[in-house]
Amino acid sequence: QVQLVESGGGSVQAGGSLRLSCVAASGFSYSSSCMGWFRQAPGKEREGIGFIYNGGSGTVYAASVKGRFTISQDNAKNVGYLQMDSLKPEDTARYFCAAPIRSHVCGLGSRFYNSWGQGTQVTVSS
Repeated sequence: QVQLVESGGGSVQAGGSLRLSCVAASGFSYSSSCMGWFRQAPGKEREGIGFIYNGGSGTVYAASVKGRFTISQDNAKNVGYLQMDSLKPEDTARYFCAAPIRSHVCGLGSRFYNSWGQGTQVTVSS
């Protein structure tokens, strides 16, 4: 498994923006693996919100965040990013990055992943 550390969460008003980061420890390379992003609100199941693949050239998003969130990565720094714009109160959750079991197999379901960060809290007020 891979050690992942998320950061960048915080409190923001509706309509605002935040950028989350996901630093991967040695043994994981963003350039040769896909990476997933998830969130979990209190009392709700973990939701896959998107993933990035093919060295960062491809992204897939859940309908709930498409057009508002952008996943990217810096291969040289081995860091992934989740840019969140036009935030809504319903985006309030703990956000996680996740490394896949198989480096080129990612999806919106948590079953594709076996390494998770500790998460970072995002709170959006109305």
